Amino acid sequence: MLLKNVEKKEDNTVVFQVEADKAEFDKAVNSAYLKNKGQIYIPGFRKGKAPRAIIEGMYGHEVFYQDALDIIAPDAFEFGMKEADLKLVGAPSIVDFNVTDEHTAQFSFSCGLYPEVTLGQYKGLEAERNELPVTDEDVESELDSMRRRNARKVSVEREAQMGDIANIDYEGLLDGVPFDGGTDKGHDLELGSNSFVPGFEEQIVGMKIGEEKDIDITFPKDYVEDLAGKSVVFKVKLNSLTVNELPEADDEFAKDVSEFDTLDEYKADLRKTIENRRKDQADNAFKAEVVSKAVDNMTVAIPEVMIRAKEEEMLRNYAANFGMMDRDMSFEDLCKMMGVDEATINNSLRPGAEFQVKSDLLLEAVVKAENIEITDDDRKEYVERVSSGMGVTAEQLEQYFGAEFIDNELRKEKATNIMVESAVVKAPGEAKEEPVAEAKEEAAE
Repeated sequence: MLLKNVEKKEDNTVVFQVEADKAEFDKAVNSAYLKNKGQIYIPGFRKGKAPRAIIEGMYGHEVFYQDALDIIAPDAFEFGMKEADLKLVGAPSIVDFNVTDEHTAQFSFSCGLYPEVTLGQYKGLEAERNELPVTDEDVESELDSMRRRNARKVSVEREAQMGDIANIDYEGLLDGVPFDGGTDKGHDLELGSNSFVPGFEEQIVGMKIGEEKDIDITFPKDYVEDLAGKSVVFKVKLNSLTVNELPEADDEFAKDVSEFDTLDEYKADLRKTIENRRKDQADNAFKAEVVSKAVDNMTVAIPEVMIRAKEEEMLRNYAANFGMMDRDMSFEDLCKMMGVDEATINNSLRPGAEFQVKSDLLLEAVVKAENIEITDDDRKEYVERVSSGMGVTAEQLEQYFGAEFIDNELRKEKATNIMVESAVVKAPGEAKEEPVAEAKEEAAE
């Protein structure tokens, strides 16, 4: 084969031509003949036994050309890509092809070029770091949340009040006819949770157990199309009332929900937990701002195919959270199933997808610029740390993700650390700046 021309376009695509010589093309034609001869009937020959020359004589020499071109095209593309030393993204398209009078096959391929990054400033960047202090009120709020999680339901015999859990039967009627989704029995509704249509829960207040009542509701104008702005009647029966009885915040409670013997010890641990959480939040926000500024400082032209691939990856990962694990489903069918149209993709998915692609390209460029290498000790520490956080063994992590993926993630982590550790911390609203390393030491003290 012969690489004839390489032309890089302004839109970060490349077009190149490859020619397969007569022998290579004839070999592909013969493969096409062997592939198709079983379906061809020629009078005087058993089906599938007619010689190639006879078939070509009857149907023309071009009869097998299309299949031959399909056979040889992948090899031609692979040859051209390697010969031109191109790093490409996305699936190639055949812009043009033809068979010459000399029986050579010529292809013209188009594909996206893997983008080249020109790094701007990525070290010594300024970013805010805001770690909120933990107050006594924060600790009490965390304690109350734990008490609510350990509350027990107690039945009450009185009129319904806000905060009660009302067990109800209800039937919604539009012009006297039940509508879809408007009927249920034995439903537990926390009054004041605002989980029902506005105005519904308030009208339960004051009802007695066993009482039946008609509740008039007008749906909001931005509700589902069939009910938006319409007035309906809910026939409601109150079956029972319960309240959440919170356990006392004392030493016994601390023993029940933790490893500590006293409430003071437990509250001290809650404070430490909140402090660690807020430190992690501040660190992550600081890191995100540093990376974002480095992305803004670099220059790169991203092929559309890379952004579209990231959009698809994001949507498939989101769908997987709802049990949609079929990776063979086309992206178009997945969008229909998820109720996602092109406008939703552009408004909701595209900004995040574009930033993720840029962030990955930034980190790859920093890895290259900093000549980041990975040692066996680096890899061992990383695998043990990540596997521990995921609740799996190091062996399971390596088997699932593979060595190449893990090494790439570790390189990107090292690149991120280089940017973050060289960054300058600015407290919100303050002009004073200090290296992040010094800020960490002061925080530790």
